[in-house]
Amino acid sequence: MKKIFLIALLATGLSIQAQDKSQLKSQVRHTIDELREFIRIPNDALDHADINRNITWLTNKFNERGFNTSVLPTAGESLFFAALPMEDSKPTVLFYMHFDGQAVDPSKWEQKSPYEVVLKARSGEKWKQIPFDSLAADINYDWRLFGRSVSDDKGPIVMFLNAIDLLRKNKQSIPFNVKVILDSEEEKGSKPLPEAVKQYRELLKADVLVINDGPVHSSGFPTVVYGCRGITTMSITTYGPVKPQHSGHYGNYAPNPGLQLAQLLAGMKDKDGRVLIEGYYDGISIDDKTMEVLRSVPDDSEAINRNLAIRKPEKVGSFYQESLQYPSLNIRGLASGWVGDKARTIVPESATAEIDIRLVPESDGTRLKELIKEYIRKEGYHVMTDIPSLEDRQKYDRIVSITERPVTDAFQTPLDNPFGEHLVKILGEKFGEQVVQIRIMGGTVPISPFVNELAIPAFIVPMVNPDNNQHSPNENLEIGKIDYGLQVYYALLSSEPPVK
Repeated sequence: MKKIFLIALLATGLSIQAQDKSQLKSQVRHTIDELREFIRIPNDALDHADINRNITWLTNKFNERGFNTSVLPTAGESLFFAALPMEDSKPTVLFYMHFDGQAVDPSKWEQKSPYEVVLKARSGEKWKQIPFDSLAADINYDWRLFGRSVSDDKGPIVMFLNAIDLLRKNKQSIPFNVKVILDSEEEKGSKPLPEAVKQYRELLKADVLVINDGPVHSSGFPTVVYGCRGITTMSITTYGPVKPQHSGHYGNYAPNPGLQLAQLLAGMKDKDGRVLIEGYYDGISIDDKTMEVLRSVPDDSEAINRNLAIRKPEKVGSFYQESLQYPSLNIRGLASGWVGDKARTIVPESATAEIDIRLVPESDGTRLKELIKEYIRKEGYHVMTDIPSLEDRQKYDRIVSITERPVTDAFQTPLDNPFGEHLVKILGEKFGEQVVQIRIMGGTVPISPFVNELAIPAFIVPMVNPDNNQHSPNENLEIGKIDYGLQVYYALLSSEPPVK
């Protein structure tokens, strides 16, 4: 009798499990349809009308799910805010995502329009477009959706909405208040955000911030990120003759700005890539416990080097994760004269280097830029912020003009934060896999205004595939990651958070 009961119990369990999988797959299908609809609305933040059309779509979709919504004007494009009805006795979690996307060059995409999602299956080393009717019989989780912002960052927004649908279908309550803030200028640096967070501080007030942006770790394991680097940029220009000059007539006589700039840049780093400017790494120390977490990330250094086609990396850190704990000094572009078929036998009139500096919490972007300027002065240059006049050129032997841009600060939540431990626990239990904990990721998400102004911990819980081509042509989202995202949101939204 016991045996029969056990068999019946197991059969019931399998039936329920199959029902859950069927329900989840049905929601994945609905997510795909809704994402296609959302992607059809172009979302370049330079186009005000398109941003407004996106906000209208978001307003309708969040209202359908019972959210109260608001459009928050800023000095730039408006932010979108949504919240479920609030209960004073509950803690509050604020979710951050963005709905703007990188600009597109349609000629570089392998489809008619980047804003019209296509479905593709792998065919050898390439991806072959297949009709959406292919999803009627079954959904292959290895297939991918291609389109601008399917992964960065409209995909997670639509996953969130559909996870709310699943919770409602299952009559599952949410044990905390839910607020959502959606950025409209993230890909443009979110310049209005710091002032906007101050302006709407009471509306945004929460106990913890969860950011759903970026890809999971390359291992494919569930990932929790405790921080991200900040960024600031600057342009450095050196000057030679007032106009390009014949290199036969004036080579060896007119100072060459390209050579001057090359010498300046070369002096900033040693042969292993470490910055030589005094004080650049001040304040950074990594204790044994932190180093243990850094080493626990399952990076494959050989695979990284192979994918980059490099023999050995720089030595700022002894391994990849350690390298991200220090501020960078990157030459992101160089220009002087002409090259290739357009090369000319001239002494150029100027040379420009575009610099980006990725920041860590211990470093101050304004201070690092001052250190760079002081280094340039010590090399004998007069530093200006404008293009030198003829009088300036006659007065100073060597001139550099520097254009600085604003600083987006880094943030880093302590690794022993209770909510972080909670995230690791529920993801580990949900998927039965190692949860990758990343202390600080290399990219930049403009979260520091929330962390600083609201005084709350912040965590990034990424949901999309690591090879999604974000910011590039043929951006894509693996369908299996939609399933993953729905499950992550469901687990997170249905679990009691360790915050008061």
